[in-house]
Amino acid sequence: MSATPERILVSARALFAERGYRATSMQAIADQVGITKAALYYHFASKDELLRHLTLPLLDELEGALGDAEAAGDPEAVRWRAIEGYVDVYLRHRETLLMLVRDMTLLVQAPVADRFRAAIALANDLVCGPRRSLEGRVRAAQVVAGLGDPVVLFLDVPPERIKSLILDGARALLEPPGPAATAESPRPRGLPRGRSGGRPAVLTDPQAEQAREMYAAGRPVPEIAEELGVSRATVYRCLKT
Repeated sequence: MSATPERILVSARALFAERGYRATSMQAIADQVGITKAALYYHFASKDELLRHLTLPLLDELEGALGDAEAAGDPEAVRWRAIEGYVDVYLRHRETLLMLVRDMTLLVQAPVADRFRAAIALANDLVCGPRRSLEGRVRAAQVVAGLGDPVVLFLDVPPERIKSLILDGARALLEPPGPAATAESPRPRGLPRGRSGGRPAVLTDPQAEQAREMYAAGRPVPEIAEELGVSRATVYRCLKT
């Protein structure tokens, strides 16, 4: 990307985070960059296009981090790689996350909303692990929900310090597991999943249709993935299309 579009994105991200997406005009962005409004529209046709360019890197990296975590194989390694990867991505994109949190309506706009929902669902699944008790699923959801807020609430805290505190909080929720979780036997895992694993990264058209039908019938994503021989990330990507 050339210098001017990059300067526009930097200014738009800062203004959206400071004032809110809807309260920031294209004219304000042009003024901040020091170009005319016409020049701004030459590079970006609308605020929605700016939003898309600002959120895509966060979403791409989040999906990549979760895919890498899923390939770890061991359930505990999967869990903690997912948590740390999630936090690392959020810390790298603090301003973008702040922009989204400041105007929560942005999180219900497709395709941003669809991809966020899929990523959060996968993160919940990976953090929960193979023990699918209600307590385990609730704790996983609590952990994932709590990974982002401290990143934007404590902007003055250095990234490594806030990451350490976030991980301490996650451990307090997840270790040791409660009696309801330990009473169940883990479900067996197959080959390592995700981009580095041995399972297919895409579904054939008939498999994709089968996955949607199974999901509509109430089958959980881990079960669908196991039956079709693919990763959970692959099933989530299929369901959001």
